[in-house]
Order: sequence, then C-alpha cells, then structure tokens
Amino acid sequence: MTRYAAIGDSFTEGLGDTLPDGTERGWADLVAAGLATFGPVEYVNLAIRGRLLEPIVNDQLEAALALSPAPTLLSFNGGGNDMLRRGASLERLVGLTERVIDRCSAAGVPLLLVSGADPSDHLPLGNRFRRQGEQLTAAVERLLPREGVTFVDCFRDRELRHRAYWSADRLHLNAAGHRRVASLVLAGLGRPVSPHVLDPGPAPAFHLLREARYYGEHVLPWIGRRLRGRSSGDDRAPKYADWTPITA
Repeated sequence: MTRYAAIGDSFTEGLGDTLPDGTERGWADLVAAGLATFGPVEYVNLAIRGRLLEPIVNDQLEAALALSPAPTLLSFNGGGNDMLRRGASLERLVGLTERVIDRCSAAGVPLLLVSGADPSDHLPLGNRFRRQGEQLTAAVERLLPREGVTFVDCFRDRELRHRAYWSADRLHLNAAGHRRVASLVLAGLGRPVSPHVLDPGPAPAFHLLREARYYGEHVLPWIGRRLRGRSSGDDRAPKYADWTPITA
C-alpha cells in the first residue's frame, strides 16, 4: 500500500488543470493515479493556492506527518509565491526547505522534492523571477543527495517553458503542463513513463489588445490582493484532507 501525501501551493493543488465540474486536478493527482497502476494507493493533498513557504512547512508538513497511518511518500514544493514578493530571502527559503528534509528524515518518511516549473518567459519582470528560481534550485541541490530524498527538477525543464503548457494567467500550468510534470515525477520515482510532450507550434505574436486584456484580467487583480493583504487561498480547505483511495 502506497500512502502518498502532497503539500505545497497552487502548483501542487493543481490550479490550471480544471475539470468540467470546476474542480482542479493537477500533477499530484495524476501521480497518485499513476502509482495506482502498480498497486493500491491512498492519497492526501493538503496544498492550497497562494500559500507562502513558511505556512506550508509549519502547517501542512506537520499535518501530513501527523496522519495515521503515516505517509509512505510525501511530495513537497514551495517558494514560488515568496519569490513574487519583494524582499524574499533566499537563505530563509533554503533553510525552510532543509527543515522539510530533516523532518521527513527524522520521521522515516521518503520525500519527493519537486521544483516548480519556470513561467518566466511569459511573465512581466520574468527575468527577475528566473534568476531567483535558478538560485533557489541550485541552493536546494547543494543540500542533496540525501538518503530517502528524490529530487525532480521541473524548473530547468526547457520543454515546460513553451507557452502551450501554460494557462491564460501565464503563471499556472494548464492540463498539458500538469501532465508533463506528472510524467517527470513518475519517471523520477522509477516508474516506466515516457515524458509527456506537445508540439507547441510557433509562439503567439505580440498583440496589444491581448496584452491589455491579460493585465486587466490577471495582473491587476493579483496586485489588488497584495495591496489588501489577501491571498487567493484565503478560507480555502485542502481538497483531500484525509486518506482517499485512488484508482488507476
């Protein structure tokens, strides 16, 4: 029996991979279903959109490690929301990540460490985000290898940079992007899965009206939430808070 627990932010919650009923699926759900092809799986997903790294570590990690029965696999991703804010400390983010590694090691829970995909090609001030992401990824790599830790580096996966893998807000993966991440994770776990690849076609040409609509629908509301001290995940509950059987 595999008991897989996932913690993180919108990347792990699955935002952008929206099903017809309005629920979000995402790569972690797809990994749980992929693991179920090899044997029984129970699944918990405590990730909530908008979460900063500290509450992921202090709240979600501790809740996952307190589950009974304990997880046999725990996936962790975080830090992207921190890097979108001014004054994010690389040293602090690395320290929090190291705490996750140490806590899982002490608990005897195998850790799946997943770096988020890189949206920089499509974002305003994307070069700044990429520079921070590269620094964080490299710093986390210096903590490895560690026994019981599997690292899947999605940030440096160039295929995922193609616009065809991203949703309309350009910050979250779409269904194809989540499928790509799920295939990379399953391969990293030693499952015989080929990486999901699209034919992205030519990049869309710049169009002023489309850019203005993008800023109005996505960038300005994000800025508004920051000014009000709000998060897109406020008052949201995890989608799978208790062990849930998963079928292949």
